[in-house]
Amino acid sequence: MTTDVTSGPADGPEPTASVRRITDDLLERVEHRLRSFLTTEHTRFADVDERAATVLNTLSDLVTSGGKRIRPAFCLTGYLAAGGDPDQADIVSAAAGLEMLHVSALIHDDIVDNSTQRRGHPTMHTAFADHHTRHTWRGEARRYGEGMAILIGDLALVYSDQLMAHAPTGLLPEWHHLRSEVQVGQCLDVTAAAEFAVDPRLSRLIALIKSGRYTIHRPLVMGAAGAGRPDLAPAFAEYGEAVGEAFQLRDDLLDAFGDSAQTGKPAGLDFSQHKMTLLLGWAMQRDAHIRTLMTEPGHTPDEVRRRLLDTGVPDDVERHIADLVERGRKAIADAPLDPAWRTELADMAIRVTYRDS
Repeated sequence: MTTDVTSGPADGPEPTASVRRITDDLLERVEHRLRSFLTTEHTRFADVDERAATVLNTLSDLVTSGGKRIRPAFCLTGYLAAGGDPDQADIVSAAAGLEMLHVSALIHDDIVDNSTQRRGHPTMHTAFADHHTRHTWRGEARRYGEGMAILIGDLALVYSDQLMAHAPTGLLPEWHHLRSEVQVGQCLDVTAAAEFAVDPRLSRLIALIKSGRYTIHRPLVMGAAGAGRPDLAPAFAEYGEAVGEAFQLRDDLLDAFGDSAQTGKPAGLDFSQHKMTLLLGWAMQRDAHIRTLMTEPGHTPDEVRRRLLDTGVPDDVERHIADLVERGRKAIADAPLDPAWRTELADMAIRVTYRDS
């Protein structure tokens, strides 16, 4: 099987639908790879102790709870657009490894952000703390819950490497870059929140390192490298960094103004955790009172939202997102790809940045 989709009009619906079907088929194989991997691990540890089986059940529940699989999708698209053979199992393992890494990051993020909800369910550390309380165990419930979640997040990180061990070797350098970048980006994010200094330059850097490159840029380049096309790295990097920043800005807007019933997590976490997003940085440059609303007791998230809207910054962020998406689409307009794949990448830029969850 090949990824040649050049028959028919280059910009017509049939080639685009064809490439999306190929990607969707591979994403189904990624789901199967994740589930079969975790089933095997569950069987192995169930023979050790029922508590170990509970650990695997908890991780499996989160992995299969309805994530959007954005990072696997971009990895597979980069691979297929670069001419990779969709019948090769190694790229499926690579995409599964990316998703497992993402699950690890989500578990740890929820602890750092003190979040109580993920994908419409209690976060892992919250669920374990509640379990501790219900059973009146010894020690502090919060410490138990966070400790268990940290360890299971680490287990997911170990599993991401086990899956990536079966990936095309050409993409491993990019994988190592991705993993170190996201950790450093998270450290910068925590530090910036503690400092709570208005620094839009730092806010954009954090958005790029901890989200943009990790979500779109590096997975795309990994896919191309797995297909033996490192020459695509510059175009994919320009596209990925622009669309990746737009992706993170959409996250910032959803946190501030989104519906938690759709996002599956509490609204206003950036406010309560003093995250210095670009949205908040720009707004505080225009209205210093926003700092007071976020830091002094007695103020509600709704007050912050109203003040943000009064600054006009949310509209500015929307315009910046549109500019970034256009920049990303232009970056692959002349890339040496089948036209149908260029169209699909341009469409993906729209889909990931104009979403409601």
